[in-house]
Amino acid sequence: MTASNTFIAARDFLQAHRTDYQSAYDGFKPPVMAEFNWALDFFDVQAKDNQATALWLVDEEAHHVKVSYAEMSARSNQVANQLRTWGVRRGDSVLLMLPNELALWETMLACMKLGAVLIPTTMLLSEGDLQDRIERGAVKHVVALASEAPKFADLGAGFTRIIVGGAAPGWHAFEQAYQAQRSFTPDGVTRSTDPLFLYFTSGTTSKPKLVLHSHQSYPVGHLSTMYWLGLKTGDIHWNISSPGWAKHAWSCFFAPWIAGATIFVYNYARFNAAKSLDVIYECGVTSLCAPPTVWRMMIQEKLGNWKVPLRELVGAGEPLNPEVIDQVEQAWGIRIRDGFGQTETTAQIGNPPGQPIKPGSMGRPLPGYRIALLDADDQPAQEGEICIVLDPRPVGLMREYAGDAEKTAEVIRNGYYHTGDVAMRDADGYYHYIGRNDDVFKSSDYRLSPFELESILIEHEAVLEAAVVPSPDRLRLSVPKAFISLREGFFPDRQTAESILAYARDKLAPYKRIRRIEFADLPKTISGKIRRVQLRKKELERTDNSRNPGEFWEEDLA
Repeated sequence: MTASNTFIAARDFLQAHRTDYQSAYDGFKPPVMAEFNWALDFFDVQAKDNQATALWLVDEEAHHVKVSYAEMSARSNQVANQLRTWGVRRGDSVLLMLPNELALWETMLACMKLGAVLIPTTMLLSEGDLQDRIERGAVKHVVALASEAPKFADLGAGFTRIIVGGAAPGWHAFEQAYQAQRSFTPDGVTRSTDPLFLYFTSGTTSKPKLVLHSHQSYPVGHLSTMYWLGLKTGDIHWNISSPGWAKHAWSCFFAPWIAGATIFVYNYARFNAAKSLDVIYECGVTSLCAPPTVWRMMIQEKLGNWKVPLRELVGAGEPLNPEVIDQVEQAWGIRIRDGFGQTETTAQIGNPPGQPIKPGSMGRPLPGYRIALLDADDQPAQEGEICIVLDPRPVGLMREYAGDAEKTAEVIRNGYYHTGDVAMRDADGYYHYIGRNDDVFKSSDYRLSPFELESILIEHEAVLEAAVVPSPDRLRLSVPKAFISLREGFFPDRQTAESILAYARDKLAPYKRIRRIEFADLPKTISGKIRRVQLRKKELERTDNSRNPGEFWEEDLA
């Protein structure tokens, strides 16, 4: 059986058992191939004479760009041929700094066909961030939007520069590729273990790590992501995600195209929930994946006013609070399905379609993954660190942290990959997220989960987002303190603080009570995740009992 047929057979098996979790989980055999190039051996095979829409881009001016599978295959061939003339070779690292425009997908496919190593990069990076990526990623070529070219002016001359949508001295014009040949001949075979992606993590607790994925771990591993999303051939899937992060590759590239679906993108300068709901209705979007921040903005609208064509809803990036899930279900009769994964993996745990969903649970292990919870002594536990069993090693796990053997050995040891996240498993095998190892803390000798406390806080009408960290206390060692950003129309005053604290007091056990509140903008990573580590550090550095601006303690309000 060819590599193409092996992969397609695995895909077809999961789609055939799309709503039969147990059969899918028990019967799935991850395809393991010595040689495999997803772009050549799968995408091009599926794209041959296929006029179905592969990519659909819409902007705020209602301009539509639709590209078929067949056309996408040919256009990526042209880009691959042109990149080759500019010196891109197998194994070269290519830093890709583009927004959600056609050239992004063309270049990703082209680099895969060439055997180059992609470093997708967010447009939000500073020159210092770029210097770090260029050095640690050994970048030989850069493909960037014209507006970003000035950021590279002082970063040396050791890489080829290719500009999209403009011109600049010393840069090749990307658009020359559209004059190249529409057929492509690879320079050799691609081993499935060859490097494909270098992803920098979002760095919520430390300096971003450099994750190395192969032609097997992401293209093949994302069969689990396709299954979790519940995608079918012909679906129109919108994943609200910015390029440069692993989740974009998950759901704006691999999973939809593996399923034979359309990747849909609505490009906007600033997210507007009402307009986005209009677009979903007008364009017939059937599947939506969005981060918690977007869902929280969505529920501020009267969702029931939109008769959406959506069938599947999923949340990603961070755990989604139950209150948000309930409001969406009340409006549309569809439950947002949560899941869990990392840059280092594909989707590991999730609630696939058609399965009973437990409130607050992120689901069960997905096909291709065996999960264990381990305590501090690496012993099996009902509550502990989420770990992946490595016998057999799942195809969706990264190769390593590039250039950091010590960190790789720290997370891959004794037959397990350690995620650094903590969960609880119930009697039915469902996993419930608790938090990052670094975030969970003790107060009066009780172990507290920030996520659990935050989930209660955002149920309050005034709270848009919350981050809970330990605040030093002479009596209890530490007490839960919430940093809160407010919804529009509410004020950071004593009355609001009293209302939030009273609400939390009614909803939480006494030992979990929020004792302090500070109204503030929450620090976030470039990818939008809350940096609790920064807030925690701020609290630990306190030297007295003085109050910060916008801060209220329980005893102040008694």
